[in-house]
Amino acid sequence: MRGTATAVEFTILGSGSSGNAALLSTDRTRLLVDAGLSKRETLKRLEAVGLCPDGLSAIVVSHEHADHAAHLAALAEEFGATVYLAEGTREALPELAALPRVEHFRPGQRFAVGDIEVVPFAIPHDAGEPVAFRFEAQGVKIALAVDLGFLTALVKEHLRGCDCLVLEANHDREMLRRGPYPWFIKQRVASRLGHLSNEALAEFLECDFDGTARTLVLAHLSENNNSPEVARLAAEQALERRRGRFPLSLLGSPELLVTSQRAPVPTLRF
Repeated sequence: MRGTATAVEFTILGSGSSGNAALLSTDRTRLLVDAGLSKRETLKRLEAVGLCPDGLSAIVVSHEHADHAAHLAALAEEFGATVYLAEGTREALPELAALPRVEHFRPGQRFAVGDIEVVPFAIPHDAGEPVAFRFEAQGVKIALAVDLGFLTALVKEHLRGCDCLVLEANHDREMLRRGPYPWFIKQRVASRLGHLSNEALAEFLECDFDGTARTLVLAHLSENNNSPEVARLAAEQALERRRGRFPLSLLGSPELLVTSQRAPVPTLRF
């Protein structure tokens, strides 16, 4: 999978309404998170960061929306990977019935894929049984939470103590209000079953972020109602306000990265 051995590697291949996928790797296990990119695009982006899908162990799926699951069956067949998803998600994806290896999980119940522990937890979104994930491998904890209308107490609890947080920064509220979407779509995006705004994420970073994460990744940005610069500035200002609120904290600010819909983020190594 890679030229030099590293304990844990995490690569976000793409994030946004055009398709979501990430690869979490250890020396023993390769885990694809969501399957919103085509087989061709998945392979292309893996190659772009010097990775290959040899020995793909499994695919875990957050929910059934096309930007997360459109290419699930094709990728599972191509790589012979076991698919893990919630029962409510499986019911919304009848095309999976022909796959030989499909396993169901319940939100809140951890399970293992090789040497990676997977903790799915419920999130508020307009899907059958949507979840976010916390992954634990070799002492490293990574949480990935996108496609959620707001940060519940349960979500915040699962974000504590992580080395890396991948969190949605979907839209700037004012840009959404003034943007081109029809009113009913604006209402859906901004609802408590929609997508997390820059402002909601900033509130979390200022008031509830425990400061343990070394890396913070802003994900699932809207191309119409946000920009990398706007999202980054909102997060940076929130982290600066956090320093003012907790001046005696010994924890520094995390490295801040922003995902793209069209290219992978450089691989994170732990």
